[in-house]
Amino acid sequence: MATSSTGGTAIACSRLINATSRRRSSKVLLLKRGKPSFCVRCVSSEPKSRLLDPIITEEGVGSNLKVSPGDAASIASNIKYHAEFTPLFSPENFAPSKAFFATAQSVRDALIVNWNATYDHCEKMNVKQAYYLSMEFLQGRALLNAIGNLELTGEYAEALQKLGHTLETIASQEPDAALGNGGLGRLASCFLDSLATLNYPASGYGLRYKYGLFKQLITKDGQEEVAENWLEIGNPWEIVRNDIAYPVKFFGKVVTGSDGNKNWIGGEDILAVAYDVPIPGYKTKTTISLRLWSTKVPSDQLDLCAFNAGEHTKACQAKAKAEKICYILYPGDESEEGKILRLKQQYTLCSASLQDIISRFERRSGGNVRWEELPDKVAVQMNDTHPTLCIPELVRILMDLKGLEWESAWRITQRTVAYTNHTVLPEALEKWSYDLMQRLLPRHVEIIEMIDEQLIGEIISEYGTSSPEILKKKLAAMRILENLDLPASVVELFAKQNVSCVDETVEEVDSIVEVKTTEKDEKETPKKKKVVNKEPVPLPPKMVRMANLSVVGGHAVNGVAEIHSEIVKGEVFNDFFQLWPKKFQNKTNGVTPRRWIHFCNPDLSAVITKWIGTDDWVLKTEKLAELQKFADNKDLHIEWTAAKKFNKSKVASFIKQRTGYSVNPDAMFDIQVKRIHEYKRQLLNILGIVYRYKKMKEMTAAEREAKFVPRVCMFGGKAFATYVQAKRIVKFITDVGATINHDPDIGDLLKVIFVPDYNVSVAELLIPASELSQHISTAGMEASGTSNMKFAMNGCVLIGTLDGANVEIRQEVGDDNFFLFGAQAPEIAGLRKERAEGKFVPDPRFEEVKKFVRSGAFGAHNYDELLGSLEGNEGFGRGDYFLVGKDFPSYIECQERVDEAYRDQKRWTKMSILNTAGSYKFSSDRTIHEYAREIWNINPLQIN
Repeated sequence: MATSSTGGTAIACSRLINATSRRRSSKVLLLKRGKPSFCVRCVSSEPKSRLLDPIITEEGVGSNLKVSPGDAASIASNIKYHAEFTPLFSPENFAPSKAFFATAQSVRDALIVNWNATYDHCEKMNVKQAYYLSMEFLQGRALLNAIGNLELTGEYAEALQKLGHTLETIASQEPDAALGNGGLGRLASCFLDSLATLNYPASGYGLRYKYGLFKQLITKDGQEEVAENWLEIGNPWEIVRNDIAYPVKFFGKVVTGSDGNKNWIGGEDILAVAYDVPIPGYKTKTTISLRLWSTKVPSDQLDLCAFNAGEHTKACQAKAKAEKICYILYPGDESEEGKILRLKQQYTLCSASLQDIISRFERRSGGNVRWEELPDKVAVQMNDTHPTLCIPELVRILMDLKGLEWESAWRITQRTVAYTNHTVLPEALEKWSYDLMQRLLPRHVEIIEMIDEQLIGEIISEYGTSSPEILKKKLAAMRILENLDLPASVVELFAKQNVSCVDETVEEVDSIVEVKTTEKDEKETPKKKKVVNKEPVPLPPKMVRMANLSVVGGHAVNGVAEIHSEIVKGEVFNDFFQLWPKKFQNKTNGVTPRRWIHFCNPDLSAVITKWIGTDDWVLKTEKLAELQKFADNKDLHIEWTAAKKFNKSKVASFIKQRTGYSVNPDAMFDIQVKRIHEYKRQLLNILGIVYRYKKMKEMTAAEREAKFVPRVCMFGGKAFATYVQAKRIVKFITDVGATINHDPDIGDLLKVIFVPDYNVSVAELLIPASELSQHISTAGMEASGTSNMKFAMNGCVLIGTLDGANVEIRQEVGDDNFFLFGAQAPEIAGLRKERAEGKFVPDPRFEEVKKFVRSGAFGAHNYDELLGSLEGNEGFGRGDYFLVGKDFPSYIECQERVDEAYRDQKRWTKMSILNTAGSYKFSSDRTIHEYAREIWNINPLQIN
């Protein structure tokens, strides 16, 4: 196969040999193939300029090139070739599944040529490259995206028609790659698309999960999880690089050699093997790599004697331990084993990726490796805290394997690595048990201790010792190691100041036990003294704060929306911001307009292109703003509405097929699709629906028709398998839907649909059909969101709080085109305090809806635990921490304004157009340009 990587992976010559055509430079040329003949060569051993040779023709290898343009007939011939000579299915018939693989392999041939050319050009120019490390890459289906970026959609559609299939049917055979869950992974994939499209030298690194997160089933009991099967029939896009494998170690111990160097020995050893996936750019030859690591052990670790003795489990123990690392995305971590597995996953990603990056750097340096130049050639971006172990791992490689001193290794690491923060939720700012990490990664804990000591020195240098109390608070908030003793030198410093350096939470306290005496005792015996028992308070666990390590170890820290970045600076990392203000930046998220409007919504895209007069907006989204001048045009309204209605009809058919429910495509399509979490407040949405339903039931049929706009309320998203409250919310939504959808009094006036197993492909259907989209998280808790951008780009009107990117979307689309409700971020802390003090008075409508739920209106299930989270004033799982009750009256009143606006279809269509026109800022192309310019310092590298 092809190489876009280190090493000399062989190339199997294919028919798709170039990316040019009569009309577009990015199209493919196909070889006329006669009798099959194969040629394999090692790319690394031949001149790079001969990438496309030798050519296979009827006369054999190396004959004159005979080509035909990338037309439908040539493509059909190539698909037939792959069906016969690179089969993954039995030869009996050309079924859709087989046709998909053959089609994907023919597309991959084209990508391989561009892929190799991109790799070779980057190697030759030896420019600085960016490496994006993420635990998630939520790619979605690749076929339509790839042929769209190659501008061959029409040709492939015609070719498949010649072969008896439709492109739509064949594309639907592709399973979604189960490499992510939500916005974090979808953002990472959008970034790769933009990096390739904008010709930046970059790569992505992740893990190749065999089963992903899980496949979601919806039953009468709510959500059920089963293993995802996306790899069971193979993945035609990936190429395994068996020559690219790196050792990864766990456990063991650290010893000091006679030369004074540290050596990490013993323990458990595995191999991380590279699987590469091509990521093509749009209207460009640039094709970059997503490198995914899979884990295994060498064959010599199979205990053959034990196996032959019948001890099969023991014999395969090492193999099983290694392979399970890449089984599941986010395995449950309630158990010690679960925690170990998660930490193994994170370290595997960091270690294998950094070894690969260092190998590339050394190779490009030739015989003259200058380590101080590493930050001038390499930019490592950590997508959230999951890849934080990159920091001590890079220090370890530089010190232990490359021989650098601590100061040099630390300085190089800080200049190389940067960190993107995606959350303000305390539970998502990862902390790991110090003892667990010390067992699993003993050398890294030593390095983290060195980093922590270095940080302490900087804090003391900045704040001095004149105010020990302030210094203590700074150290408590900023240290990487939580609840660990301070270094001896610092203890001595505090002792000189005559101030205790021990955290109050770990001090021993005197437990005073009074001895009871009678009046007679007091007269006859001396007064007994109080007995003092020294009983130590249980020590809080020693923890490693990964977010603090990310901030300290990187040269840049960015939030992902303006409001989020201000919260990061003002609250989450305020002490660090005060110390290093220039380190903090904002990079508002974006989504790729290729996948998220141009390809998934071709009808609306055609309308946009017609009225703007060019399809340049797909690359230069600022041109979408030109729609504003046509916002009142009747002809545009007719075309816009027709495109939306067509998409709604497709979704109605999809819902019928997936859930069995029939919905009216003329009703308003109201959608909330995202990970199920209390802060995202799906509970607020469904309680609003329950209130709406109750009011409907209290009216006559005529009153209902006059009062309410028909709605189809859709939900989608997964609750984490061990997140009990989130799963209760799913159960409640499905119970409410089962009742409302079968109520003959309500009919088509209200439907509630939970779409099972929500993923990228489902989103590509729902988002183009959406008319109202809910982004209603508690203000200040959503870092950014990206689905809000996708909905706005597709002409959907948003209802939401001033949270995350909602703030900027509302600024761009206009206040009148966004339905705003709810408390704002600066108010949240005060409102929670008010609740804790028992001063909150719930709105009668909120109490009414809870009472209605408890009445049994939605079945016999007991919802006390679910509703209990909204009651009381404080306590875990109580006190309405996410302010559902506070925002409920504002929410239902805002929904009344939504109904009023939707009745005026002229007004609504204008709002829809202005949402698309105002979405231009939220292209991931803009975001990537900002990262490249302000964090990574990389430049585009055009492939000729």
